[in-house]
Amino acid sequence: MGRSSEPAGRAASADSAPVAWAVPGTTVPGATAPGAAASAGPAARSGQEAPAGQEAAARQICLRMLTAAPRTRAQLAAALRQRGIPDETAAAVLGRFSEVKLIDDAAFAAAWVESRHHGRGLSGRALAAELRHRGVPSEDIKAAVSGLDPRQEIATARGLVERRLASTRGQPLNARIRRLTGLLARKGYSPAIAYRVVREALDQEGLDPAAAGIDLDDPPEAENDEQMTAW
Repeated sequence: MGRSSEPAGRAASADSAPVAWAVPGTTVPGATAPGAAASAGPAARSGQEAPAGQEAAARQICLRMLTAAPRTRAQLAAALRQRGIPDETAAAVLGRFSEVKLIDDAAFAAAWVESRHHGRGLSGRALAAELRHRGVPSEDIKAAVSGLDPRQEIATARGLVERRLASTRGQPLNARIRRLTGLLARKGYSPAIAYRVVREALDQEGLDPAAAGIDLDDPPEAENDEQMTAW
């Protein structure tokens, strides 16, 4: 699949489309002209050739979406279902696309992690949540996220704080800490990492949060991904 604009965050909302799924230039083989149904034989009226037309429509829908940006199999399946493609037809088309590597969830996950960690500073935890939301299988998520070196995550978190630190100078210390730890929370970093990185940054400025009654050695607990943005 290669890298693309989807990991850069451009096409996350492009999955939605009108319910009407007719594709320009796609016709059902054997379709009769208006008014001809009455004179057609029973076989022609029975819609026996409709599955071929549905497959053609499904292929074009998938190709159009993949041309815009890489998609996961789950995203394409949801789009086909929304457009009225039967599940069995969708499964056949998506299976063929997977065989020829037009759909590759493992490659999608790896490219997503690479792009959004370095481009947006997201933690492995946040990246895993994004991939789950896009229907990537758990084994592919684990393989992609495990490629992140924990030391690299710490370095990325430090870089995020360093870039924001100057803009907080002159504010009360507790407000600075809230802003900096909140930044890392939104990127998916654990409270332990956020408190450690912020404490180190303030130490370099000669500030001692403990002297002000702020304990950055005892971060709050976050039990799940949903709590990460609230602590």
